[in-house]
Amino acid sequence: MPNKILIVDDEPFNLDLLEQELTDQGYVIERANDGAEALQKVPSFLPDLILLDYMMPKMNGIEVVKQLKQDERYKGIPVILLTAKASQEDKVKGLDAGADDYVVKPFESFELLARVRSMMRIKEMHDSLEEWNRTLEDKVKEQVHEIERMGRLKRYLSPQIAETILKSEDENLFKSHRREITVVFLDLRGFTAFSDSAEPEEIMELLRIYHAEMGKLIFEFQGTLERFAGDGIMVFFNDPIPCENHTEKAARMALEMRARAKGLRTGWLKKGYDLDLGIGLAAGYATLGNIGFEGRMDYGAVGNVTNLASRLCDEAKGGQILTNQKTFSKIEELFEAEPLEELELKGFSRSVAAYNIISLKQ
Repeated sequence: MPNKILIVDDEPFNLDLLEQELTDQGYVIERANDGAEALQKVPSFLPDLILLDYMMPKMNGIEVVKQLKQDERYKGIPVILLTAKASQEDKVKGLDAGADDYVVKPFESFELLARVRSMMRIKEMHDSLEEWNRTLEDKVKEQVHEIERMGRLKRYLSPQIAETILKSEDENLFKSHRREITVVFLDLRGFTAFSDSAEPEEIMELLRIYHAEMGKLIFEFQGTLERFAGDGIMVFFNDPIPCENHTEKAARMALEMRARAKGLRTGWLKKGYDLDLGIGLAAGYATLGNIGFEGRMDYGAVGNVTNLASRLCDEAKGGQILTNQKTFSKIEELFEAEPLEELELKGFSRSVAAYNIISLKQ
């Protein structure tokens, strides 16, 4: 595409002469008879170079240059001042105003054309640099977006799953949908009594260690962390990334959590903290997706299955992993469990047949 040059002079003869010389060299030319007209034509013509007469009525070349260079959109357009004023003072004034070059009239056409070619090379380099900067800015924005997105994902997903989601670039993963999941609820027996008597610093330190230990297992088994709420933790499996045998994975994680909590309990008892872990586990369908508002979103599950896992957790004694009959039927070939009396759970009209998961079968 030919380069475009705006020529500005109040003498028609000078405009004719410049237009002829530059057109012969393949440039696209636009004319302006004074500075005000030149400023009006710049936005629509968007020249690659401006040849600007210094001495003009209404608005001289210096004033035009100053206005152009103050505008972020046009300050990158090179300007060559054409003038009969040959003093060093005038040259300095023009260059200080923002002109990129200065040609004294009368001039030889070969000199002017050489300076035009030089300015065009500079303009091309400037445009390339601008494009590179825009590309760099876009890449930085993309990287910042990915970092922020990864940070949000890692709040409730294991690093492996977070990476998988980022690579998939499937935004539909977080839209509201319905799917079968396995939910694990856990909290500490005796925590209310402990928090009533302990100092805030003791409570925070205990929760820090407890959350860290449980969090490692959540990530290890690639569960989705729905929330931490004091000593209460909710995790689910099979969403947003589907996984085979999600109930089995949830039960295996629950057993590891119980074992990890047993080690923590030894240390707690030495400090006089009578705490133990209770777990509820249930499988069923739920509605899943982002919950919250712009700027503060969490990924969550809503449905009867989450309520069931929560109520089973409420009923679990220290060291117990309670599940219902329907859920246990999915994993009974792999796990040992003891049947319990039917439970009357809050929010459920019928009693629930419950099982306490003991261990993996040998």
